[in-house]
Amino acid sequence: MTEHKKALNRLLAMTNRIPLAEGRTPTGVPYLSIVKHSRDTLRSSGILTPSFCLILQGGKRFYRVREIFDYSAGDYLASLIDMPASAQVVGATEQTPYVGLRIDLTTQELASVVMEAGLVADPKGNGPDAGAFIGRSDAELLDIFYRLLKLLGRPGEVRYLSELLKKEMIFRLLSGEYGHLFFQKWLFGHREDGIGKAIQWIKDHYDRSFTVEELAKSCNMSASGLHHKFKAITTMGPLQYQKQLRLQEAKRLMLSGSVGATMAASAVGYESPSQFNREYRRLFGLPPLQDMKEMRKSSAPWGVED
Repeated sequence: MTEHKKALNRLLAMTNRIPLAEGRTPTGVPYLSIVKHSRDTLRSSGILTPSFCLILQGGKRFYRVREIFDYSAGDYLASLIDMPASAQVVGATEQTPYVGLRIDLTTQELASVVMEAGLVADPKGNGPDAGAFIGRSDAELLDIFYRLLKLLGRPGEVRYLSELLKKEMIFRLLSGEYGHLFFQKWLFGHREDGIGKAIQWIKDHYDRSFTVEELAKSCNMSASGLHHKFKAITTMGPLQYQKQLRLQEAKRLMLSGSVGATMAASAVGYESPSQFNREYRRLFGLPPLQDMKEMRKSSAPWGVED
């Protein structure tokens, strides 16, 4: 057995001593949660928020528009932006459940470590940008997770030491083999201009109508340049990104039980209920009302957990 496998097994043994519910379980570390599934899950759509998620046991399948990625124990999925995506657990059983560790991140935390540590981008980082990607853990990263899980038994030390460990983890991610994927110019550059501003504007105003030309002008970019770079990072154009944010939020509102399909459609910016129904079915596979019935019958959680 390799040292890497031994380190994963040690982490898995530590999580086995923690009472875990199906789905995501928060811990005493504010940014750390543990995800467990004792059976395969259906493909579930949602918003992948900025995070770093390491698999300890089992496997997942990640869908990003027309791309499909399979990853397993020792691999991680990192997301740098809010990204519409879908995923499912594969190969999980009661005896060998899927287990993953999720670290919530912010772009501000990444940028802070870059500045404090004086890091510079690796030259091999000249490839395409990506808002989410899969990497492989190493011994140093697994050791930080080991020390982080040990803190769960020391409540008096968690608040202070967990923040130090998070900074160390981000440093290792940025300076490691996959650092060039974390260290992207659009993320750490002038966020008041360019792609970073465009993504943030759509997140803040997803219920408003706009044209790519208007968005590009506000970001000091050409329409073609904005569309090309936006698609390289999110795998979709600005208008498609907005549409998926709208539909995901509408689904969340309906699942909460507070509104019906018509009110949810209006709340996220749709003027035509028929257009909302059509686009909702195209994304989720069922019309809104039928989808709600199926979701409430199922015990499976909704959304991309990690």
